[in-house]
Amino acid sequence: MKRIKYSKTFVKSFQKRIAAHPNLAKKFAQRLQLFSVNPTHPILRNHALIGAKIGKRAFSITGDVRVVYGEDEEFLIFYDVGTHNQVY
Repeated sequence: MKRIKYSKTFVKSFQKRIAAHPNLAKKFAQRLQLFSVNPTHPILRNHALIGAKIGKRAFSITGDVRVVYGEDEEFLIFYDVGTHNQVY
């Protein structure tokens, strides 16, 4: 699997929206581990995005929290994290 690279926007969003909530940070770590092993695992609900975010994908941390990511030849790039309304 490709290595993960975090955009500046992702890091800011993570600090503000995820890291401040210990239970959510723990769930993020669990889902990231699962994503690293099997990005198509059904619990992640990994899907392609449309509209303004066409070419990117998202997977679920919880029912409403998503990670938006894309990829280039070398990396998976995490662009944003937050609730459905925050990231779309």
